[in-house]
Amino acid sequence: MSYNEIRNLLGQEADHLLNHRCKVGKEKLLLPGSNWVDRVFYPSNRNLRTLRSLETLFNQGRLAGSGFLSILPVDQGVEHTAGASFSANPEYFDSENIIRLAIEGGCNAVASTLGVLSSVARKYAHKIPFLLKFNHNELLSYPNTYDQVFFASIKQAYDMGCIAVGATIYFGSPESRRQIVDVSHAFSIAHDLGMATVLWCYLRNNAFKIGDHDYHEAADLTGQANHLGATIEADIVKQKLPENNGGFKALKFGKQTEAMYMQLSSEHPIDLTRYQVMNGYMGRIGLINSGGPSGKDDLAQAVRTAVINKRAGGMGLISGRKAFQKPMKDGIQLLNAIQDVYLCKEVTIA
Repeated sequence: MSYNEIRNLLGQEADHLLNHRCKVGKEKLLLPGSNWVDRVFYPSNRNLRTLRSLETLFNQGRLAGSGFLSILPVDQGVEHTAGASFSANPEYFDSENIIRLAIEGGCNAVASTLGVLSSVARKYAHKIPFLLKFNHNELLSYPNTYDQVFFASIKQAYDMGCIAVGATIYFGSPESRRQIVDVSHAFSIAHDLGMATVLWCYLRNNAFKIGDHDYHEAADLTGQANHLGATIEADIVKQKLPENNGGFKALKFGKQTEAMYMQLSSEHPIDLTRYQVMNGYMGRIGLINSGGPSGKDDLAQAVRTAVINKRAGGMGLISGRKAFQKPMKDGIQLLNAIQDVYLCKEVTIA
């Protein structure tokens, strides 16, 4: 996909997104690029096996060697029920097709459940990096509750050849402090065994909604969630694209200053996302944004998200439903379009 095609998909937002300059300059960030592991993680406490796993992750697929990531995540069979997730395209009930989509779509890795990955591990674990998502919120318990519980052990991920593990913490929920302890302990084991760690830093609390305003995707709250994720040694943090700001102000809790809103960010989506990047130690812990649900104009929406993430200083996208809830050839096209944004030199860091 060319720069002009990217502009066309952005439509009336093209100049707004492609010409923006952030309040906090890019020179202050650790930006994705070649030799990312040597530049950023070699000075850390990560052991040599973990460095090798990170190097493997960054050197797979169409984005190999760029410092950017395109990951296919498919854990929705647990998180959103399998029938609801795969009814749009029943071939993805078959776990092998999930792996095929990631490989043929040129992804750096595939992220999924213990069941999906283990069912085809001997055939595929050496062909594309596996990322095992080891905790989930399942919706079969009645009445529904919203908690992340372990479905797998770190040793199971290691034994099937995974190079990375992932987890979700629902920051802001009553269970979040237990989840922080549990996931921090699991990440420590993963690093000891030489696997990289990715944290879904999501917010979950009904109090974060006030009238028509939903602050689950506020830059200040999600940014702080990213900072907590970096604190427990996530190597990469996954976050939803910010939609607004001022969550701490509206909810009247936590700590905030006017400077964090006026000097560090603005209402522009790239500034809001840069604030998320900054909270990962100025980009040292890379930010990947989620692709969001499938709907209308998926291709244009995916390209828009990729442009915002890249220009903010982010590390890439982890996009699932937009890719697998359509025929495989269309899913491959969408994943390739995302990757094209990161490969396009004309789409620069703001």
